[in-house]
Amino acid sequence: MSDSLMMVIAIFVAVILMFIFPLLSLSERSDDISQSVVQAATSEFVDKVSISGQIKASDYEAFAAEIGATGNTYDIEIEVQHLDENLGKKSVVTSGSLIGENVRYSTFTSEIIGSMYNNANRAYALKKGDNIIVTVKNTNKTMAQMLRTTFYKVTGENITQVAASASSMVVNTGASN
Repeated sequence: MSDSLMMVIAIFVAVILMFIFPLLSLSERSDDISQSVVQAATSEFVDKVSISGQIKASDYEAFAAEIGATGNTYDIEIEVQHLDENLGKKSVVTSGSLIGENVRYSTFTSEIIGSMYNNANRAYALKKGDNIIVTVKNTNKTMAQMLRTTFYKVTGENITQVAASASSMVVNTGASN
């Protein structure tokens, strides 16, 4: 009886060591690769926008397709902090001789996307001195998340495995809407 029990335990441990841990390791590695791809794509998109001074529909769609190629679904949040320069100041952003304060107001994803696709140029224009902030988070559960939840009892609704963020100041004024 004890030999049978030991044999069952040995088989169970062997299955865990031979299949479960390599699967968990492989899925973690897949998430690491997805993380790298999403971070690089997000940084590249933000750099392209800050240099061109506009968010083009074609660039946004290419960005969404590139991160979507990882096999995950993502929530893309874009925030543009527009610089509202004080009319009483002596010069633009780069000068330190100011008479007043600059104020920033934000525009968010839904308004940016709506304006971009309703525009004939299919672009959302920015001006020099605006800030763009892009945050990307996965919305699906990755294989690593499911395995960790199963084996480690890690739970939580807001736990994202793949996330990236990038921001930059716009250096060129884009074409007007």
